[in-house]
Amino acid sequence: MVAGMVVRTVVQRGPKGKRVVAFAVDWPGWSRGGKLPEEALDALEAYRGRYRPVARGAGLESEFDDAGEVEIVEDHVGVGSTDFWGISFAPSSFELEPMPENELERKLALLEAAWRFFDDVAVRVSPELERGPRGGGRNRDEIVRHVVGNERGDLARKVGVLSADDLLTPESIRSHRDEFVAAMRDYNAQGRMARGRNWTIGLLLRHTAFHTLDHAWEMEDKDLS
Repeated sequence: MVAGMVVRTVVQRGPKGKRVVAFAVDWPGWSRGGKLPEEALDALEAYRGRYRPVARGAGLESEFDDAGEVEIVEDHVGVGSTDFWGISFAPSSFELEPMPENELERKLALLEAAWRFFDDVAVRVSPELERGPRGGGRNRDEIVRHVVGNERGDLARKVGVLSADDLLTPESIRSHRDEFVAAMRDYNAQGRMARGRNWTIGLLLRHTAFHTLDHAWEMEDKDLS
């Protein structure tokens, strides 16, 4: 990523055209969905300021501020889950090959910043959250268990990380994340696909960051403090 360039953005459509997602290729986790491409792109832009603390946490604040306007660099059809969830579950053409080491480390830094942001949000929001359709009415601790559980039970397993510790202690979560990051580095270095259809390391990293931030933002939106 070069400062002063545009925000390279992919528009990914569900095969039935029910929902669309727009995501920033160079900023894993900055991704929003909608029923129409325009809705997804407007939502993506609306979340620019909310993503900024993640860029800052990764030491990329100046680069993010200089990133410029959103520019669509790819518009394609993804997989059926996008029609239901409005979430990307397929790689873009920019995520098919192993990443150069500098790109991987930059994106891992953003993923780790997303994790820290999530942890910070979980500390400062109210234990009980405003009820509503988004998230199924979960409280704070249930959201934390969901996010960490999804990583342990699904996402990290795609690169062979099997967690033997189900405790939600800071130490166990940190150990899980360290193993997950190390495994993604190893798979990328070997040019290996993650397990499961279409799951490249680029997609896995981006989706993990998205899932983390989506629920962090959900907690912020529903905070009753």
